[in-house]
Amino acid sequence: MRIEKDSMGEIQLPDDALYGAQTARAINNFKVSGRTAHKEFIEATIIIKKAAAMVHRRLGLLSENKSEAIISAADEILAGQYTDQFVVDVFQAGAGTSHNMNCNEVLANLANEKLGGKRGEYNFVHPNDDVNMSQSTNDVIPSAMRLASLSLLKELYPIIEKMISLLKSKAREFDKVIKSGRTHLQDAVPIRLGQEFSGYAVCIEDHLNKIKSSAVSLKQLGIGGSAVGTGLNVHPKYGGMMVETLSKLTGENFSMAKNYFEVMQSMAPFVDLSGALRSFAVDLGRIANDIRLLSSGPKTGLSEISLPAVQPGSSIMPGKVNPVMAEMLNMVCFRVIGNDLTISSAAGAGQLELNVMMPIIADTIVESLKILAGGLNSFNNRCLGDISADAERCRYYAENSFAMVTALNTIIGYNKAAEVVKEAMTTGNNIKEIIIGKGYLNTEEVETYLAPKNLTEPGIPGKNIS
Repeated sequence: MRIEKDSMGEIQLPDDALYGAQTARAINNFKVSGRTAHKEFIEATIIIKKAAAMVHRRLGLLSENKSEAIISAADEILAGQYTDQFVVDVFQAGAGTSHNMNCNEVLANLANEKLGGKRGEYNFVHPNDDVNMSQSTNDVIPSAMRLASLSLLKELYPIIEKMISLLKSKAREFDKVIKSGRTHLQDAVPIRLGQEFSGYAVCIEDHLNKIKSSAVSLKQLGIGGSAVGTGLNVHPKYGGMMVETLSKLTGENFSMAKNYFEVMQSMAPFVDLSGALRSFAVDLGRIANDIRLLSSGPKTGLSEISLPAVQPGSSIMPGKVNPVMAEMLNMVCFRVIGNDLTISSAAGAGQLELNVMMPIIADTIVESLKILAGGLNSFNNRCLGDISADAERCRYYAENSFAMVTALNTIIGYNKAAEVVKEAMTTGNNIKEIIIGKGYLNTEEVETYLAPKNLTEPGIPGKNIS
């Protein structure tokens, strides 16, 4: 063990720890969930520290040696080293001060060692004075939240685009598969399976555009606002130079916030993004439900589509296969929907110059983005692309649905059509035979007007409308 001293006095911590006194206090204080910051959020914070060291060197506020040592330490962390040194629970001090200091202390100790110093002594590089120069938790954390979210969105977008492509492909593949439509889970007029899947594709495409629109405001950074947005202890050129440097390091086109006070007070960009993800999850879950329902069976359910068998479905029933990938996707969607409530509640809990609930917003928005990407990617690769249709079963349902008689409303009238349905339900006789037997239509007319393919296209049966 070693002893470090901070503004509150001395504290013991492991001799080999790269973190310091403030992190050690956080470990003792926040024994809550055992969950620490997501890798993406840690990396986003470290990128900001790296950019700050670069900017301060250019401004002449940090020596070449100190700057290079901090940058080198940051690069090692970004390369995947020392992940075990970021140890603060996600439920921690408001605003994320403990996370910020954890990053400051790890970087400072690594930088000190590079300059010949010892861990915990900070003779060369100090976590507050050097690594955290010109910064406050209050402008670092909201900026890191933006960087992490945008990085994860870059991964999510192509996965959603692949889902859209697969759905469109299935829409084309299933375009000739005629089936019974269903409303209220009861028989409805015919529809083509491809038409159902085309609806799914357009729905997901619309959600992708909404998610992209919601992310636009994330590119405005309040870095340089310092503690309350005034920029106290910050070089006048620092904010603009940080935006420029972070844009180069991340590939994003960042800009300075229009108002530093607003960007520190409000978590609206994360509410917008989370709301778009929630809306996406609602429809995504609905589609997963449809796929589970359409594949129900194989003998006693709808069984209109078949899903690839990826694992045994039961520990007791031999041969049973379940729609596990769609089930997984449902659970992901439920979590994202729940996360949105956490984010909106936390966003509304800010007071005056700061929202101190940022740690839970950061953890939750990152989780939503990560599980959506992972869940969708698995669903695309292990299920969606290999869905097949049972065309004969689909057509059987369509041709035996009483709802087909709807097509005759404009020919024999609603009341007569209803009588035909009632008789068919009572006697079990075929609808077409009943219509012919009653003399409403002849055989040729029945076959023309009730041809399933014709019932899946716009038009009024029996009317020549151009």
